[in-house]
Amino acid sequence: MKDQARVLGIDDAPFSFSDGTVPIVGALVRPPTYLEAVLRSAVTVDGDDATVKVVEMVSRSRYREQVKLILVDGIAFGGFNLVDIRALSEGLGIPAATVTRDPPDPDRLRAALQKHFVDWEERWELLSREPIIAVATDHSPLHVSCAGIDMDELKAALRSCTVQGAIPEPLRMAHLIATAYVKGESYGRA
Repeated sequence: MKDQARVLGIDDAPFSFSDGTVPIVGALVRPPTYLEAVLRSAVTVDGDDATVKVVEMVSRSRYREQVKLILVDGIAFGGFNLVDIRALSEGLGIPAATVTRDPPDPDRLRAALQKHFVDWEERWELLSREPIIAVATDHSPLHVSCAGIDMDELKAALRSCTVQGAIPEPLRMAHLIATAYVKGESYGRA
């Protein structure tokens, strides 16, 4: 990926499981810190429309051609509305990756899916499809999965847009904006 290639970080806003939808926010950043644009959409809480909504949000944006990498904060928005990063990458022709601070707990995730969803097997297959790889940072490791980009290129892109701590600026900014959108001010860790 070229220097100064725009990276879109996407995170969901705080929500309650009684909410019908949850806002999602995209922060388009020219690394390391120049915020170019903010995008927004909404997904169904515990639904199955996250991938489609992200594709629509990016496709309809006038910034579409500038986006060279999409970083998603985790694989799920609004509970268990899972993002299929492979379908996202293929649908937009843009590399995509999930990024989390903490390693997932497969047993806990599978149990939650079995308890709450009749389609738990399909959700589990999507959730466990892409390998999750620990990526070292100057701080704690990140846990990533990716599609449309090789791991070395993704690691370089993550380094290029991380200023302080472990979280890349596009995700940190998306988190701050999404939280302020719902709560009136930003707080918490991305």
